[in-house]
Amino acid sequence: MPAQGKHRRPKSVSLGRGIAAVATGGAVLALPVLGATTASAAPAHSVAAPVSVTAQANSVTKAAPAKHSVVSGETLSKIAREYSVSGGWKKLYEGNRKAVGENPNLIHPGITLTIGAKAAAPSDAKAGKAAPAAERTATAERADRTERTSAAPAAAPAAAAPAMYTNDLDGWIKESLAVMAQHGIPGSYESIHRNIIRESSGNPNAINNWDSNAVKGTPSKGLLQVIDPTFQAYHVPGTSTDSYDPVANITAACNYAADRYGSIDNVFGAY
Repeated sequence: MPAQGKHRRPKSVSLGRGIAAVATGGAVLALPVLGATTASAAPAHSVAAPVSVTAQANSVTKAAPAKHSVVSGETLSKIAREYSVSGGWKKLYEGNRKAVGENPNLIHPGITLTIGAKAAAPSDAKAGKAAPAAERTATAERADRTERTSAAPAAAPAAAAPAMYTNDLDGWIKESLAVMAQHGIPGSYESIHRNIIRESSGNPNAINNWDSNAVKGTPSKGLLQVIDPTFQAYHVPGTSTDSYDPVANITAACNYAADRYGSIDNVFGAY
């Protein structure tokens, strides 16, 4: 039994003591770590944070070009607006020049356009050069001008203003001649005027109550002294049915004269 007051000396060891701090949740624990005194600490390996697959995919993946089949009535401008093409119809045309052809204003129903396609390289190797800037600009301007013209509604032709005639003998004769021309009735201003002066002195309300026609109950009336049966038989559509109306009276009388004498121009006396 060892003597009292003596203590056994601990045996030397080649291991060094250390304290390591380990995080456990929110608390930090101090734990002893034994390690070889001559050994180097193992180098720490850095681990890169994982990259989001979705973000990576989004950064490298581009939307596939859309396809559009042209229908009747569509234009490159309309299709470009529908798909919000950056650069408008010109950009759409550049990417589909081969399908559209040389005229961007003429796209045929049924052709397929690629929305977002890049402009194709020239197929003619001999050309080797891009079209002159002036030519490209002129083509674009023509296409844009044609597009605006086709998109804009066509202006309705201005209606011809109705002819205005004076309310006197001169105006009545001229208006009657216009109606006669529409119905193919011959006659001249001079002949009509000559016969009116002889028959009524230019009074549209003149009436003959003493000749044979008046005795029969059908007196001659108006500028050219037409009886009612003759007026009704030769009345020209579009004019008044009142035999005293100046234009209606002249036109019916000239229609009668054309039927019987060939034209009012051939009348020089009572008819």
